[in-house]
Amino acid sequence: MSDAAPNARRVFSGVEASGAHPLEYRFAHAKNGNRHLVVVFANLNAPGEWGWANGVLDKTRANILWIRDQFDGQNSYYLCKEMDFSLERSVINLISRVMNALGLTPDECTMYGSSKGGTAALHFGLKYGFRNIVASVPQFRIGSFVSESMPGAARLMMGEVTEEKIRVLDSVLSDVVRTSANRDANIYLISSPQDEQYTQHVEPFLGLFRDYTNFNFIYNDSSLIAGHGKVTLRNLPTMMGLLNLLVDGITPRIGVVSNGGEQPQRDTSAIDAYLKATSQVQAEAFPSPVVSLPTQHAEVPGNQVRFVGSAPGAVRVSMWENGKYLGSPPVQADGSWSWEPEKTWSPGRHVIRLFAVNAQKFHSERAEIVFTALEPALAPAPHQPATPVITAPVPHQQVRSQTILFTGYADAGTQVAFSREGSVLGTTMAGPDGMWFWEPGWAWPEGPYALDCFAVDGAGAESPMAAIHFTVTGAPAVPANASYAQPRY
Repeated sequence: MSDAAPNARRVFSGVEASGAHPLEYRFAHAKNGNRHLVVVFANLNAPGEWGWANGVLDKTRANILWIRDQFDGQNSYYLCKEMDFSLERSVINLISRVMNALGLTPDECTMYGSSKGGTAALHFGLKYGFRNIVASVPQFRIGSFVSESMPGAARLMMGEVTEEKIRVLDSVLSDVVRTSANRDANIYLISSPQDEQYTQHVEPFLGLFRDYTNFNFIYNDSSLIAGHGKVTLRNLPTMMGLLNLLVDGITPRIGVVSNGGEQPQRDTSAIDAYLKATSQVQAEAFPSPVVSLPTQHAEVPGNQVRFVGSAPGAVRVSMWENGKYLGSPPVQADGSWSWEPEKTWSPGRHVIRLFAVNAQKFHSERAEIVFTALEPALAPAPHQPATPVITAPVPHQQVRSQTILFTGYADAGTQVAFSREGSVLGTTMAGPDGMWFWEPGWAWPEGPYALDCFAVDGAGAESPMAAIHFTVTGAPAVPANASYAQPRY
């Protein structure tokens, strides 16, 4: 599917599901058939976990592949899940398939990212032999960083977080730098002493690049830099300039460079076929979600809007209005879903667009529900049954009978209950005319009694209590083990 904004490059969304972990990606074709691919890894706090996807790369002339870093709602540094590095293999599988579909080689690719995206750019660029790497303020000690600053990512990557696993992840990138055969890669590493992570995650590892023939360290010692994220922003013009030079085949160094290489009329059938086969929207894979409530074009009080529907084959439904994300209710095993937002909808017409998402992250076609929100309705006062009226025994009556008959009035159809000191003794039903009677069926020992009487309607609402006071005199003794406590209704 294409997500195209006015005057922006056409962007295709897809899912590469051939590996162990489905990967969401976005892709934009090169301008004028440029023969280069830029792979973009997401930085910390990237919106939606898409790095550099806010239009800043629109003027880059290369093909662009964005890879999303989100697995079970957490970041992974594109490396592992519970120390299973098949996630990394899924990432390189995606990059390789796109590169091959474009008919390119690793020499015609640039790995690009900042922060954790810079870590990934260095890791994949050096380990898998890509020619160009642009990395801003990466973290080398991955395990230490996630365990201290990203507990969700730490649990995703390690499962149980242990010192041994932290040590393993701390060594991943440095081991790749030490052992990589890709010594002539064009590496551009950007950092600053004003970055709070510089002394722990960058400076101790610069010596590892001593034998790299074209390692370039861009050291920005600007007092205007304040914090980790500001380093990349301060160096943005430099990074964009580097990127376009690398795309054009120019590596900033002394020597002869080449330029050009565009193929405006090149055959794009291979990459077009790949994009179609892995398109995130899979209309034939599973159906669009169905909305049964509200009904189409219904009028609903703005504080009583509730969505109910079905989405067989999906794990969640994603809901949007005017391009703004609303929510993502889960789909139950039987395909049903419901969502009751905690907000009052503004009066007027609302157009909600929604799609289903399956376990492999593929999307269904969009569905649409239109309804009109009315002024909020006043919530009705909760219904409460009337307090029962007691006609017998009368208040403080002295009763000489072995058994006692209780009578009175209550709301028709309600259940009338009798309790003593919190224990329910018995219940009866009020008839259509509201009359009720209750005969416990046991003899009462002599003495005074105070009972509570209340009514319960079909919704479980209870009435206020009515008190019944009476005294039993001259009645036969009741065995000590006798009980008149009955199960609660």
